[in-house]
Amino acid sequence: MQKMIFSIIMLTIGFSAITATANLTQPLQTAFAMKIDTVANMYQQDVNNQGMDKPVVLQQYANPELRAAMQREQDYFAKAKTSCHVGYDVLWNSQDPDYAQDKLFSVTTTGLVQVSLAHGHKVYYELSCDNSACQVADVILDEDGASLREHLQKACR
Repeated sequence: MQKMIFSIIMLTIGFSAITATANLTQPLQTAFAMKIDTVANMYQQDVNNQGMDKPVVLQQYANPELRAAMQREQDYFAKAKTSCHVGYDVLWNSQDPDYAQDKLFSVTTTGLVQVSLAHGHKVYYELSCDNSACQVADVILDEDGASLREHLQKACR
């Protein structure tokens, strides 16, 4: 009798653990899907308009902090007549983007959206999300984790 009660208790605990894991997985999958959709939509808009959006597509999808850093770069250019940006289109990791290239979107183990481009180039996005939408919080520029937002804040003084 005790073995049967023990088995029932263990079975109940096991089902509870499985249910708890399933309950955690669903919101995580939804958040990842929202992040990928946001970045994929940003790229599609840039492809559709061949990078000619004003303001640029990244600024349209940026959260307030990244948008402010990008505005700082524009203000710096207007005043100094010289640029303090990174010198290439960060979406495409190129000065002359190939809008027709294949793109693969995924989420890294740290929650960044990775865009794999032709020729082995990868671009990483940090996003901030609420229940209904995501915004780009930063673009990670290289394998060392250099931040676009931090670069603009430091270089555009």
